[in-house]
Amino acid sequence: MSFSLPTVTPDAVPTAAPLLDVREDDEWAAGHVEGALHIPIGQVVERIGEITEHAGDQRLYILCKVGGRSAQVTAYLAQQGMDAVNVDGGLHAWESSGRPLTSERGDPFVL
Repeated sequence: MSFSLPTVTPDAVPTAAPLLDVREDDEWAAGHVEGALHIPIGQVVERIGEITEHAGDQRLYILCKVGGRSAQVTAYLAQQGMDAVNVDGGLHAWESSGRPLTSERGDPFVL
């Protein structure tokens, strides 16, 4: 059985779409998309309820730094029956496309 991972570029993510950021805490603090749900990749399975609640009945867009971790989480969530999509290129591509980011530290965003 072949499985094609659903993937979009950052500019294809709707403005109000639910986002899941699966990077580690220090990466999140340095900069993230405002309104995204932050759950590090190692906690996804145990916190699946939060993820499904955050997504509701909408398509969920998954982010990490460059797209590897988010691809793994997207595959897992899709296997669980969720409408999940990997954001190709992660936050590197997000930033390059001019999409807004915020930082908890107040520092300039640095990947």
